[in-house]
Amino acid sequence: MKYSPTVSVAIIFLVFLASSCVPKKNEIHLFNGKDLGGWVNHGEEKWYVEDGLLICESGPSAQYGYLSTVDFYDDFELTLDFKQEANGNSGVFIRSTVDGTKVSGWQVEVAPPGDNTGGIYESYGRGWLIQPDPEKDKALKMGEWNTMKIRVVGPEITTWLNGTEMVNLVDEKIGAGNGAIALQIHDGGGIKVSWKNIILTPITE
Repeated sequence: MKYSPTVSVAIIFLVFLASSCVPKKNEIHLFNGKDLGGWVNHGEEKWYVEDGLLICESGPSAQYGYLSTVDFYDDFELTLDFKQEANGNSGVFIRSTVDGTKVSGWQVEVAPPGDNTGGIYESYGRGWLIQPDPEKDKALKMGEWNTMKIRVVGPEITTWLNGTEMVNLVDEKIGAGNGAIALQIHDGGGIKVSWKNIILTPITE
């Protein structure tokens, strides 16, 4: 059977669309869009699911709060989307553990403009390890959806924000780390951040 050029193009498009919707074999969708299954809430701040989004929001105590994965992850590439609804002072922790609301590990910063989104901070330790060049801050779209990518292999960590490489760091202490992925809500109150498409791809090089 012969097809017209228009039909052939339509078939190719449908095949491409179908293939793009199939998850990669080793992808792990950390957030299922329905509930907090696979995660642990630390603290009294608010973590909930609404309209398929994972939302963190300051509670009455306005203290630190964390939502960590049950499982630990070593080498990986993590992508996620976030929207800073209010204030937006948050973060993504890698190879981290949480005791109460005290976290041990490394944070990839998520913050309002001018506050080093994409930089790496060691909580209860050395503090800032690396901050992005100030001109890269323009990659952040406050109040809109942003895509962050974090690649961690051994002691090396690289971060991207909306396609812009923010920082690259090699640190032996990070290389020796072991722990979970965790999302943070900062203390101080007035914070609300939405998250979606939290996808981790293990790296086994």
